[in-house]
Amino acid sequence: MSDIEMDNTNGLPYDPDQDAEEKRALRREYRAIHKNVEGIRQNLRDCTIDNLADTVKRVDQAFHKVKNTTEATLDSSVLLQLTASHAQMARTLKSGSGAFDMDEYLSKLVTFMGGHKLDNHNPDDPDAEDALLDAPLEWDLIGRRALAKSRRVPVVGFMLGPLSIEQKKRTTQKRAKLEKNKADERKPQEIREEDIERSVNETTKNVVTLESILGETGAINLFRFVVNPKSFAQSVENMFYLSFLIRDGKVALDTDEEGEPTIFCCAQPSPEDFADGLRKRQIVFELDVATWKRAIEVFEITEPTIPTRTTSKTKIGNKWYG
Repeated sequence: MSDIEMDNTNGLPYDPDQDAEEKRALRREYRAIHKNVEGIRQNLRDCTIDNLADTVKRVDQAFHKVKNTTEATLDSSVLLQLTASHAQMARTLKSGSGAFDMDEYLSKLVTFMGGHKLDNHNPDDPDAEDALLDAPLEWDLIGRRALAKSRRVPVVGFMLGPLSIEQKKRTTQKRAKLEKNKADERKPQEIREEDIERSVNETTKNVVTLESILGETGAINLFRFVVNPKSFAQSVENMFYLSFLIRDGKVALDTDEEGEPTIFCCAQPSPEDFADGLRKRQIVFELDVATWKRAIEVFEITEPTIPTRTTSKTKIGNKWYG
């Protein structure tokens, strides 16, 4: 036992040092109760409320000795069985005494609405019997009694009994198959290899043309060379083609004494020049519409140094693109 002495009424709810023999006896008691409850559930017709009440008292007495989790689990299991037995017994009692007598109900209903039982009339007087059967019933009485329970107006759905019910069958509708017209189909445009080769050859041709023109003009202002006052698009193209010449080292970009950017042809550097310390420099040059217009105004460019090229068209599929 623990250092703290406990009794069955005012002891602590948990005692890990509870006597082993006491725990074994408590478990035997719960197993016996469990077996008793199983017998009650199997023979509910022969069981009474007193039997269940006695079992509950027996479980309550055993619970006073519970001081560990194992025995508490057994107690919970037995209580669940008792609860299920009570519920099953209640359902059995309800179903046994819940039969509805239609004849008795109609008799009481007729009496309530002012009718009289046929047993009280004079069997020797046929006129009295006919008058009794033809007497109208006061339906307002039962109507007012029903009104106290519900103010809802009866609808057709309320009278499911007298009406014939037809089961609705779900009809499946087949969707019409979508027929596609092959003439309306559009395929993605294909770019063939010869189209790419034509574009590459045109770029190479224009680069060679710019090198030839620059060789004839000599050193010239960058804007006077690439700007085409009649076409902003071709001015951008001229800058693009010129970038290849500068990249290959065939054209040099420098500033003159007045600070204007000047380009001129030069001898292409050799590997020895790079070994001696020559380095390439790359710059990003932005040519937008505002710069293009400003260059035309400042340098008074009226005619392009590079002749205006005809707009080339490339055929992709069945269409031509400029």
